[in-house]
Amino acid sequence: ALSVAQAQTPQPAAAEHYYTQQELDQMLAPIALYPDPLLTQILMASTYPLEIVEADRWRRAHADLKGDALEQAATAKDWDPSVRGLTAFPDVLKRMSENLDWTKDLGDAFLEQKDGVMDAVQSMRRRAMKAGNLESTPQQTVVKEKETIIIQPAQPEVVYVPQYASSQVYGPAYVPPAPYYPGVWGYPPGYVA
Repeated sequence: ALSVAQAQTPQPAAAEHYYTQQELDQMLAPIALYPDPLLTQILMASTYPLEIVEADRWRRAHADLKGDALEQAATAKDWDPSVRGLTAFPDVLKRMSENLDWTKDLGDAFLEQKDGVMDAVQSMRRRAMKAGNLESTPQQTVVKEKETIIIQPAQPEVVYVPQYASSQVYGPAYVPPAPYYPGVWGYPPGYVA
């Protein structure tokens, strides 16, 4: 009878983990300079880490699908729309799947500390802009409205994924903390369509 009573007694909920500013900066440094539509998609999709893994496996098995055929096939899957949208970005999907701890933590931070996540993105963008590494290019348009830095694709129908080394793009005054997950996303500067 005691074990039944214990089983029916509600257990206290696990304490939510709140990330420090340094943890948020580490977590967001690899993606803070992505165009807003893609960044938003990543943040929302990160709240579905298992679907990310499924979508990555599905995308690898269907690497030949492109354009409308890809969109139609992905629509048939029972994933969150943000995850389905990332099937158009197989490299991003792959990195999120291969760094599942990072993806899960990013999703948790986005759900629990949305304002902190958005503040960290803006902080990283201000650092990159101050260092001269964030400006409008043929691939993207960068606009500063008051304290908010907005990054949009230069052509709405084409989204380029910027590639950059977090340890360099935020300027010499920025001493990057140890990577949140070593080797998550370090690239030479450039873009991938």
